[in-house]
Amino acid sequence: MPTQKGITYDEVIEAVQATQPAGTSDIAEYLGIEWQGADHRLRQLRDEGNVESDKIGGSLMWTL
Repeated sequence: MPTQKGITYDEVIEAVQATQPAGTSDIAEYLGIEWQGADHRLRQLRDEGNVESDKIGGSLMWTL
C-alpha cells in the first residue's frame, strides 16, 4: 500500500530492517524523505504492530 510521496509501508519496514536500531532521522535519510514523513509512517506502523520503538534519551529507536 503506497503512502504519500510514493513510499510504501513495506519500504518503510525494509528501511527499519536495514538500519535497526535506528532513529527516525536515520530512517528518513535512508528513504530520502523528510523527518516528519518518516515519523508519521513509523508511528502508524507501530500502532498496527508492524514495528517497535524504544525511547532512548530523547529519541525513539525503531526495530522490528
